[in-house]
Parts: sequence; C-alpha cells; structure tokens
Amino acid sequence: QVQLVESGGGLVQAGTSLRLSCAASGRTFSDYRMGWFRQAPGKEREFVATISRRGIIKDYAGFVKGRFTISRDNAKNTVYLQMNSLKPEDTAIYYCAATQGDSYYWAAAYNYWGQGTQVTVSS
Repeated sequence: QVQLVESGGGLVQAGTSLRLSCAASGRTFSDYRMGWFRQAPGKEREFVATISRRGIIKDYAGFVKGRFTISRDNAKNTVYLQMNSLKPEDTAIYYCAATQGDSYYWAAAYNYWGQGTQVTVSS
C-alpha cells in the first residue's frame, strides 16, 4: 500500500502561483511513476502532469504546458506541482496518484490516490 497526502491548495487570484505537494509513505517511493490529476465540479477527472520514477521524463496536459512544472524528491518521498500564471479555469480539486505501470494518461492506470487538495482561482 502507498499512502498519499496532498497539501498546498488554497484560494488565489488569477495570475499568481501555488505549489502543491504530495507526501508518500508505505512503499518505496522511487518504484512509482507519479501523476497529478484534477477534477472540477461537474467534470470528469483529467490528467495534468506525470513524472517518471527517477524524475527524468515528464509530460503535461496541453492546457498547462509552460505554466505548470512537476518535480519529485525521492529522498523526501514527495512530488510537487508548481503552478504559475493560474487561471480561473484551473479551479479544481487536485489529486496526486501513483502507479507502478508505464501508462500514465488515464486515471485507471494509477493504483493509489490521495484525498485531494482544493485550488480555487478567482478572477
């Protein structure tokens, strides 16, 4: 089992930044590819970003490229999502997730999920 706990969400104005953190425990963190997803009210959960086990390979959804950066610190068992130039449409609950597989775009590929952290961006 892997336990994931997100933090760092909040209410911010458009154009500002937030950094989300996700602390993992329970298994060897570096065995897992990590991902960030988000879910807005009335919408399906969608892929935001992913990072490979050693942090070398990253991929992003098109709507966050150039604004968000995913990173990880395997010594601290933590994955981060730096979010810059936030827009009101970024408002959602953000979830981190872990998978031992290589697929990463679909939520079903992930075995473990955190409880989520709310991000609200006002205009």
